[in-house]
Amino acid sequence: MQDIKLIIFDLDGTLVDAYAAINSSFNYVLRKLGLKPQRADVIRRSVGWGDLNLLKPYVPGSDLKRALRLYRRHHKHSLLEHAHLYPHARPLLRRLKAEGYKLAVASNRPTEFSLILLRHLRLIELFDYVLCADKLRHGKPNPEILNKIIKRFSFKKAQVLYVGDMAIDAQAGRRAKVKTIIVTGGSSSNLEIKKEKPFKVISRIDRLPALL
Repeated sequence: MQDIKLIIFDLDGTLVDAYAAINSSFNYVLRKLGLKPQRADVIRRSVGWGDLNLLKPYVPGSDLKRALRLYRRHHKHSLLEHAHLYPHARPLLRRLKAEGYKLAVASNRPTEFSLILLRHLRLIELFDYVLCADKLRHGKPNPEILNKIIKRFSFKKAQVLYVGDMAIDAQAGRRAKVKTIIVTGGSSSNLEIKKEKPFKVISRIDRLPALL
């Protein structure tokens, strides 16, 4: 993959472990609404589609707007308390930046919260561009987010690599016609990931440079 110029990263589950922050905010909302809290593994399986879609299956439609307001208000503080980088993520990004790659983020997480994470974890200066689904008509697995980023940099798709952790990342990459590497350990099972046939599957983010 010597022609790669742009590497696009998913955020949650790929570079950042924010599951504890999500669990805290999610169950805070359920308790406020008098609903039964959910186990961490149940919540984890719903992560990756944006906060509205996270809440929808568990909150009555009449309470959904209030639930989203409660979630987002709580989550601003929960991210600062509970989110952290995965091991090797920062050294990897610094290495890629030093080697001249353009780096971007493509996340279904709303822009406000993606930026909170990137600033709090001191990653913002390592990325050339951040794009989130709330700025688009469609989130992942629709390829719009990847296509928009690629268009901004004017690279050919053969010069682009996308790195995510979920089956929907593999789907988005395939639909955008870019090579996609999936890091296991996120919200999708290995079976779900393999079914989507990404370019490569790795178990740790620091194994990425060996593929470049």
